Amino acid sequence: MQHSTHVISLTPFDAEERLDEAMLRAHLGRLREAGIGVYLAGSGSGEGYSLTEEETLRILQIGVEELKGHVPVRHMGVEPRTAKEMLRLADIAAEAGVDAMQVYSLDVGHGHMPHREEMDAYYNDVLSHMRLPAVISTHQSVGYFLPLDLLADLVDRYDVVGINVTTPDHGYIMRIIDRLGDRVEIHCGGPMHALSIMALGGTGYLSSEGNLAPKLCVSLIEHWDSGDIAAASEAYSRIMHLLEVNGRYMHITATKTALSLLGLPGGYPRKPRLMLEGEAREDVRRVIEAQRIAEVEGVTATAGGAR
Repeated sequence: MQHSTHVISLTPFDAEERLDEAMLRAHLGRLREAGIGVYLAGSGSGEGYSLTEEETLRILQIGVEELKGHVPVRHMGVEPRTAKEMLRLADIAAEAGVDAMQVYSLDVGHGHMPHREEMDAYYNDVLSHMRLPAVISTHQSVGYFLPLDLLADLVDRYDVVGINVTTPDHGYIMRIIDRLGDRVEIHCGGPMHALSIMALGGTGYLSSEGNLAPKLCVSLIEHWDSGDIAAASEAYSRIMHLLEVNGRYMHITATKTALSLLGLPGGYPRKPRLMLEGEAREDVRRVIEAQRIAEVEGVTATAGGAR
């Protein structure tokens, strides 16, 4: 089993909310150096819903220039309302030349869940027309999870290279691994199940925390593969402390604040997200100091809170 981890990359913006291409290249350089796989322009950490199509294409093009051939580079995209929306993102990803594209579950809106025939029609429409390999997402954000027999059918019929599963339900993850783990990559969405998914036979985990601490996130995989469970557990604990503070402050705003505190490229968020100030900013500072993130990541000089 080839274990791996991927980061859902942030998107740097300047103080006027414009895409900061130089800072994106600098950030991707850190990820490349750490050897972590990268998903770009995602709806969460990548602030994908704030991006225009032109910005999405440019982010993916820069990602290909900086990462392809060094680490996996993929487009994550956003949860679509229709197959047409998903296919438009897939066309952009194919034009940019990324390695693969995540296909999100259909979000029909207003809290509704598509019935099985609608799921079948959606995936058939999307996957039969995609021009690059697919990673299927089954994610709690849309309020439902894909049936196991549907996942198996999609793997049978289309160019599916992986499944990203984000759920607190260990049983669901285990059933996917038991059924499909010998055929495709299976990553859990978030570090919560990072150790358990590998113990169950899965591939690894995704994280937002890899934006701040990519070397730490990769070290968890390396320690596990070397059989050093104590070191893997220590890395896991540090990552979970980062996850906890991110969860308190809308993830990417805490991460960009932490990067600013360390003098590392990350940029500003786009409104309505805001950089953390006051006690929240100090809270983030205390966590990254307690977890020795600068030491782990090899940051020798900081900006002391630079913006």
